[in-house]
Amino acid sequence: MRYLEPPLIKDLEKKMVFLGGPRQCGKTTLATAILKKSPSGRYFNWDFPPDRSALRQMEWKSSDSLLVFDEIHKFPGWKNWVKGVYDTQKSQHQFLITGSARIDVYRRGGDSLLGRYHYWRLHPFSLSELPERIKPEEGFRRLMQVGGFPEPFLDNDETEARRWRRERLDRVLRDDVRDLEHLKDIQTLGLLVDLLRRRVGGPVVVSHLAKDLQVSSPTVKKWLEVLEKMYLIFLVRPFTRNLPRAIQKPPKIYFFDNADVEGDEGARFENLVATHLLKRLHFLEDQTGHRYELCYVRDKMGREVDFAVVKDGKPVELVEAKWSDKNITTALGYYAEKLRPERALQIVGTLRSGFTKGRVEVASPLEALLK
Repeated sequence: MRYLEPPLIKDLEKKMVFLGGPRQCGKTTLATAILKKSPSGRYFNWDFPPDRSALRQMEWKSSDSLLVFDEIHKFPGWKNWVKGVYDTQKSQHQFLITGSARIDVYRRGGDSLLGRYHYWRLHPFSLSELPERIKPEEGFRRLMQVGGFPEPFLDNDETEARRWRRERLDRVLRDDVRDLEHLKDIQTLGLLVDLLRRRVGGPVVVSHLAKDLQVSSPTVKKWLEVLEKMYLIFLVRPFTRNLPRAIQKPPKIYFFDNADVEGDEGARFENLVATHLLKRLHFLEDQTGHRYELCYVRDKMGREVDFAVVKDGKPVELVEAKWSDKNITTALGYYAEKLRPERALQIVGTLRSGFTKGRVEVASPLEALLK
């Protein structure tokens, strides 16, 4: 059972549910699992011609308690259509709307559905969400080697995982990006992705990338926004509020698929920690309505902490990711005292048993990320 199944089932009792997230992270599988637990229901996929015709004609039974509309955002005028169906039939049916990353972009364009749905973001597998037969130690190894997306994670074959990643990237760039953003230079956009793979955890300097790709800085900035919308990458920006010595540094780059990272174990482990934190924050934000941000801290003295979990504008957790160094960093110790977050944590990839020193916890990945 995926981690979002219980809250989605609960929310379906009150409103429509929109389910977004990266392509091939398991949204359709989750939707069909929920459908099987419903007394009765119907699944429609806009990409399947018979379903497309049935949707247009609203061919479902009044007794169907749950209706799943997959890829419905490809239906011209879909928001007004869904609004009309929901407003007239919500007493008879529950509605689960799923799709690729594009559904998140399309749902923001206008407010015709405002107040009628809850939105949830599904993430790939993580240490806090492993299939029952996979032990945490094995799960950590797979996450580091083949990433957490269901197909390569379950297959556990590095060669097949590389083929899968190549095919997935091609589909995102040529289907999602080209159709949604109307970008023509898909080849150069792919080169940008290759450059970013080698810069995980480092600052994203737009002017440097523009020079490498021989395009303008505004073009690179636009492309980064597109890749973020498509759930290929995410940017971690500096936290500067109430920090007089903080400096406005460029954002840092991370990938939703941990296996996309090209670099040493340290870079891939830092990306793994970032994806785990973001998954937790998205869940809390979608569940509670609080505003969460994943940031980093850096000041004029060069003190930097990899991650700051910010809740409603206040840093509540500081996290440093190290592959093998269990010595608490000066920056983490300093900001643990200065900011007084609820938790200050250094996660060490090779550590087996953690300890606490002052306000800082030093923990292994299994201790820190299984929760």
